[in-house]
Amino acid sequence: MIDTHAHIYVHQFDEDREEVVKRAQESGVEKILLPNIDIDSFQAMMDLSEKYPGFCLPMAGLHPCDVKENYEEALGQVEKWLEGDQQFVGVGETGIDLYWDKTFVEEQKIAFQKHLQWGKKYKLPVVVHIRDSFDEVFEVVEKEAGEGLHGVFHCFTGTVDQAHRAIELGFDLGLGGVLTFKKSGLDATISQVDIEHLVIETDSPYLAPTPYRGKRNEPSYVVKVAEKLAEVKNLSVEEVQKITTNNAKRIFNLS
Repeated sequence: MIDTHAHIYVHQFDEDREEVVKRAQESGVEKILLPNIDIDSFQAMMDLSEKYPGFCLPMAGLHPCDVKENYEEALGQVEKWLEGDQQFVGVGETGIDLYWDKTFVEEQKIAFQKHLQWGKKYKLPVVVHIRDSFDEVFEVVEKEAGEGLHGVFHCFTGTVDQAHRAIELGFDLGLGGVLTFKKSGLDATISQVDIEHLVIETDSPYLAPTPYRGKRNEPSYVVKVAEKLAEVKNLSVEEVQKITTNNAKRIFNLS
């Protein structure tokens, strides 16, 4: 399996990060993809990537919740990283979040569009965060669609129509712990989406799947997402693991 979205470089893992990585490896996780959060998180992410080369793979981006007054300066720093000699597997985490704060919605749109442009320029997938913002996200993506633009709508919780619209625009869907929640209804949606467009993720330390809901999430728990997806698709867990791993390798150009 590949956990296509985890933030195990953050402080919640400071006490047991090595054990978390070991548990992931023992559970069958072969790679963990690390979207960046902000300027301050970057070095910890890169340190982890250097400690586990080929296993922990970094991205460069600015999370929409960290788009504030100084966002242009922050974007300038992200672009310097992308222009440098570091090897990133994606651009992100980016997108639009209108759940916590709508103060900087216009700035979030500008920053998101810039990330999409970088994805095309550097031929990298873009990892998109969407919270209470599907309309706004689609508005921006449609401006930049084409020219090889692709990536993942991370932590997808939308409708069947939104799923198909994202796929038509060149994006695949990242499924995490929400798929395992009894009342989410996401299983019914995903039953109508081709598995060739799905990848699995944890978003560690957030959104732990059932039966760990409410606890700190970690990459080893991605197997619970695979198990639920297997149930939804009426496939074996092994088939789901193989297909989603191949999807992740295709999207992120992994060997």
